[in-house]
Amino acid sequence: MQCGQDLDFYLSAVLVAVGLLVISVQTRAPYIYGKHLDFKSKAAVLVSARRGWFLQELPSFLVPLLLVLHSPQPGSPGCKLLGVLFCTHYFHRTFIYAALTKGRPTPLRIVIQAVIFCTFNGFLQGHCMVYGTEYPATWFTDSRFTSGILLFFIGMGINIHSDHLLRKLRKPGELTYKIPQGGLFNYVSGANFLGEIVEWIGYAIATWTLPAFSFAFFTLCSIGPRAYHHHRYYLQVFPDYPKSRKALIPFIF
Repeated sequence: MQCGQDLDFYLSAVLVAVGLLVISVQTRAPYIYGKHLDFKSKAAVLVSARRGWFLQELPSFLVPLLLVLHSPQPGSPGCKLLGVLFCTHYFHRTFIYAALTKGRPTPLRIVIQAVIFCTFNGFLQGHCMVYGTEYPATWFTDSRFTSGILLFFIGMGINIHSDHLLRKLRKPGELTYKIPQGGLFNYVSGANFLGEIVEWIGYAIATWTLPAFSFAFFTLCSIGPRAYHHHRYYLQVFPDYPKSRKALIPFIF
């Protein structure tokens, strides 16, 4: 157990450091994909949105699952349940979201970077649940577990509903961007990002582990600035974009 905890600590430190690097880069400019990609440029090798999302999200589902299946120790019920929650998110992202997305093609280098990250993080979160922690039977009634689970499902619901609203904006084969409406998009430009951030904060509280908190921190560093750049894009492109909307946090930012 101690060896597993030491490994989780060092890998979590790496994840936090990468998060700080990502947010420092995105304060200057957004990652070049989606609405921020210049399709007039032929420099980037592109992958279809559906194929790209499937490939980059798959390791986050598959790696923890393989760790559980090949673990010599059974693990506590709490570990199993929380591991299932993590895999549930990425099952949806890999097999459902990827199949339904109508997004633009993504640069191959972005997909490769995402595959590397998802493999790393999938291993870290799965390893923590299998080798790095254990929960007593009373954990199911602990306020951290119950409040974290509630936040996780609220965030997941916001994320899925927001993605659904974004898909409805486009007709089949259409790639133009429109002003998102409904749900939390009435209050923020990055409703889908807000949902995912809330989801992983909830997961971190429910697990109460350093790897989960480091992942929640990385998520905030990664897609928080993305929401800001989306918001600025909408304001620049659409003269009638609602000025009362914020980027990520309703009424605040």
